[in-house]
Amino acid sequence: MAAEAGKVDPMHQFTIQPLFGSGNWEIAGYNIAFTNSALWMVISAVVLLLFVMGGMKRELVPGRWQMAVESFTGFIDSMLAANIGPAGKKYVPYVFSLFMFILFANILGLMPLAVIPGLHAFTFTSHFSATGVLAILSFAIVLIVGFAKHKLHFFSLFVPHGTPLLMIPLIFVIELVSFLVRPFSLGLRLFVAMMAGHVLLEVLSGFVINGLNAGLGIGPVVSVLSFILMIAIVALEFLVAGIQAYVFALLTSLYINDAENLH
Repeated sequence: MAAEAGKVDPMHQFTIQPLFGSGNWEIAGYNIAFTNSALWMVISAVVLLLFVMGGMKRELVPGRWQMAVESFTGFIDSMLAANIGPAGKKYVPYVFSLFMFILFANILGLMPLAVIPGLHAFTFTSHFSATGVLAILSFAIVLIVGFAKHKLHFFSLFVPHGTPLLMIPLIFVIELVSFLVRPFSLGLRLFVAMMAGHVLLEVLSGFVINGLNAGLGIGPVVSVLSFILMIAIVALEFLVAGIQAYVFALLTSLYINDAENLH
């Protein structure tokens, strides 16, 4: 939070900053600074790794940790089986990793770590550069699977069955454009949802600070009401964090289904 003279800049929280003096690191003229965004990507990946490792004990009577991992894995397995069929089994590791990585990233970004001086959580899924890369990765898998399995017949995906002959050129272009827009819309949906929630929380925190600085009168009332609303919004944001991770994984499975089954 950037607060100066009672003012809060809701966009300051999204500023990407180099860490550990890496601001001038370059390779072939390209800056490769290790940023706060990269740091929280690593943290999310490490948390995901620890989470999975804790569920690999294979105990006869599973503990809560193992049950949690198996529950999430079973959830993704069922989703892929419903959307892709038996062929979806081989995509479970990827979609599970994608879902959990986004989920942990979203949740860790909501942690109130700012109460510890010098420590600030960073939600890298609020940047389109991060969500866009995840979307492109899923889109690349769709293209690779589609052309590897169906060769040039993959282009039949853009001509729905029963399309009149005269309409084929127009329908093909429309379906192709719709297909190419998928990675953009996939990454944009997650980016916008996470960014909007954090901006709202920052604006409300500004109301709390300004209300306290206003002294006696209506100021404290505004602060209390804003703080209560913040608590409700935080609870909603945790729900949104899970929903957005699920939507990203669900759409990925649907796109893979197109590549596998040409629906």
